[in-house]
Amino acid sequence: MTNFKFGRWLLVALAIVGLAFAAPVVSAHGNETTGDDAPPYDGTADDWAGWMEAQMTEHMGPSAVEWMESHMDVTVDEMAQDMADDDYDGEMYGQNHC
Repeated sequence: MTNFKFGRWLLVALAIVGLAFAAPVVSAHGNETTGDDAPPYDGTADDWAGWMEAQMTEHMGPSAVEWMESHMDVTVDEMAQDMADDDYDGEMYGQNHC
């Protein structure tokens, strides 16, 4: 019976230590506001192209734009023009769901 109670207290202690470790890690995302990299709603095609290229480069690496264009059969400029013209419906290119 003593081992069972000791096991519970050990589990509680580990949970508390885990929470103490996780709290600073979760909040360590920098001090930037979320609006700093917000998409350019109502922006021009150039605004959209610049934003998309910056996002892909930052989050997926320097060759992400070329990779995406070769695999999606559409260029960033074409997507940016669609976004600026509000000519999008939330579907990926080539996927016409009827």
